[in-house]
Amino acid sequence: MIYLDYNATTPVDINVLQEMLPYFSQSFGNAASAYSYGLDAKKAVDISREKIARHLHCNAQEIIFTSGATESINLALKGVFESYREKGNHIITVATEHKAVLDTCKNLESKGAEITLLSVDKNGIIDLEELKNSIKKTTILIAIMYANNETGVIQAIEKIGKISKENNVLFFCDATQAIGKAPMNVIEDNIDLLCLSGHKIYAPKGIGALYVRRKNPRVSLTEQINGGGHERGWRSGTLNVPSIVGLGKAFDLFNEEEIEKIKLLRNKLEEGLLQISGTFLNGDKEKRIFNTVNISFSDVHGKMLIADLTKQIAVSSGSACSSASVEPSHVLEAMGVPEELNRSSIRFSLGRLITEQEIDFTIDYVKSCVEKIRSIYL
Repeated sequence: MIYLDYNATTPVDINVLQEMLPYFSQSFGNAASAYSYGLDAKKAVDISREKIARHLHCNAQEIIFTSGATESINLALKGVFESYREKGNHIITVATEHKAVLDTCKNLESKGAEITLLSVDKNGIIDLEELKNSIKKTTILIAIMYANNETGVIQAIEKIGKISKENNVLFFCDATQAIGKAPMNVIEDNIDLLCLSGHKIYAPKGIGALYVRRKNPRVSLTEQINGGGHERGWRSGTLNVPSIVGLGKAFDLFNEEEIEKIKLLRNKLEEGLLQISGTFLNGDKEKRIFNTVNISFSDVHGKMLIADLTKQIAVSSGSACSSASVEPSHVLEAMGVPEELNRSSIRFSLGRLITEQEIDFTIDYVKSCVEKIRSIYL
């Protein structure tokens, strides 16, 4: 099977795995222990923290390790809401955010938060004037993702950060799909909190991180997991040293040549698929990460299409976290994509192991599946 669902998850890179192995059975100490085994583990954790910090252009002490982006999102949103209640209860986010953000906001709404959902245009981009006009005296947080997981669309993060800073509102950015795919500078972009997840960048599942700004402003959070005071008291629990080492190693492996190769293959796939009649690109063609293409196929039964495609190609009809749902994509719905095209949309996301031969096969196979289904229904 050809794997074209790298936005859902990635295989652990062999170099990442090799870096992790000693920390399972040789350097197996608890990073909180004060003797040599623990100190060796702590040193490895500190090295990984430094690698992530260099990529984000922040201080290593501002990196908090978690189990992944979903936990980081919960800690950021719930932690800010509880810590800044005296200032206000208003949070601004976007209708196309990942469910981890939207569901957390819904939970906070039940606890007294006021949530504003910004709309997007047909390309998935927010209106910065709408953002400015949504800010109130009680606004404590703006939560907007860097790159959308379904369409790859990139928001104007630097401008959003500037608006947040000018209005003295914290800015949280879900960068899960953007890490390694777009330049990151939390200082220049005025990002106060940012999350990432290891399994999107060839590191293991079950490890992630949250950046929390220490000055200008110093961000305060209410911890969501108690017990032991690990990670500056915000995320208690014994650190997952092997996975943290793997996450740090993954940051060593980003390179421009790979990005260019994947982008060329993505473009070839996109051009080939759009030559099929009745196909439509979802999302901004230019403002997006280099590995993602989301296409709707008219005059086909969506469930039948995905069933046929996944006999040979691993692809998604939306977010991996929502794949159990038969509902249309909330992202495409917010972009105004008609329901029929929404239900027949496919996300193709490429990664470092994909080959040109696999792209050629995918174009031909998708075309044959679409033609077969249309021959039945038309």
